[in-house]
Amino acid sequence: MDILRTLKERCDPKYAALVAVDVQNDFVSLEGSAGKRGEDVSAALAMVPNLRRLIEEARRVGLTIVYIRTTHSEWTDTPSWIYRSSQKSGLNTCREGTWGAELYEGISPLPSERVVIKHRYSAFINTDLNTVLKARGIQSVLVCGVATNVCVETTARDAYMYDYYVTMIDDCSAAYEAKLHMGTLENMRRHFGLVASSNEIIDTWKELPKRAAGL
Repeated sequence: MDILRTLKERCDPKYAALVAVDVQNDFVSLEGSAGKRGEDVSAALAMVPNLRRLIEEARRVGLTIVYIRTTHSEWTDTPSWIYRSSQKSGLNTCREGTWGAELYEGISPLPSERVVIKHRYSAFINTDLNTVLKARGIQSVLVCGVATNVCVETTARDAYMYDYYVTMIDDCSAAYEAKLHMGTLENMRRHFGLVASSNEIIDTWKELPKRAAGL
């Protein structure tokens, strides 16, 4: 593994992948399950334009892009999973085959980009994400999505445990409470990697030539 000390090195398309976690209707839309149960999804809605721009720029420089989607069904529900406090109103989040489990409007993977399905908070647990990243020669992950303090943080922590360099993208991530979002960012800075804005990441690519996405 190369030593990648700077943000520019960790964002280099030779080494890096963008991992966008759970930007799905149930977590972002006002009509999704989070919004309907009273969560404040305004920050999630506000970050989507930043993420769309980042994806466009990532494609321009040929960065590997992986989208994470959560799905749940009777095939993956276990008692410990069902009886979480967030499920007190019923199992209605990202149910397999529903609109809520689909990626939010404008987050549309290209055929050259990868979608990984997960059934727990971490995108590394019982999925092929690690295999996909290793096959692409990825050493550094740029992690973002919803919710910052749950699935995004858990995925970022596991990435670090798998010896990836981790950068959390602050303005392409969102939680349902600002204090929870900020708490995760501080924890990332202290213990797991870097925190950067989408503009800071895009700035590292300014001198790179245009390439086809996924190459």
